[in-house]
Amino acid sequence: MAKVYATGRRKTSIAKVWLEAGNGQITINGQTLDAWLGGHEAIKKRVMQPLEVAKQETSVNVVVKTLGGGYSAQADAVRHGISRALVAFDEQFRAVLKPHGLLTRDARAVERKKYGRKKARKSGQFSKR
Repeated sequence: MAKVYATGRRKTSIAKVWLEAGNGQITINGQTLDAWLGGHEAIKKRVMQPLEVAKQETSVNVVVKTLGGGYSAQADAVRHGISRALVAFDEQFRAVLKPHGLLTRDARAVERKKYGRKKARKSGQFSKR
C-alpha cells in the first residue's frame, strides 16, 4: 500500500506524519525515537500507544516532522498523528483506536494573559482604599 499522511496536534505543537508498510522503524525529525526523546520512557510509551493498540509495531514505518511546543506536547501530537494515519491506512483501525481516545484531539491549551492582571487569572491584592 502507498504512503499515507496525517496531521496531529496538541497545545501549540504540530506533527506531520507519513506512514507506510514496513518493518517498524520510527523516525522523528531525522532521528530515531530513542535519540529524539532520550530517557523519557513514559513519553516513548505514549508515542507508541496507537501502534501497540493496533498491533502494528513491526509492520509499518513512521516518518514524523514536528513543529512548535515542547517535547511532551510534540509527543502527544505525534501520537494523535500516528492514530489518524493508521485510520487513513486502514479504516478498520478506527474501531480499535477510538475506544482508547486516540483519535480525539486534546484541545486544552494555555489560557491567554489578560491586561491589568499579573497572569491569566491572578490579579493584584485587593485593598479597600
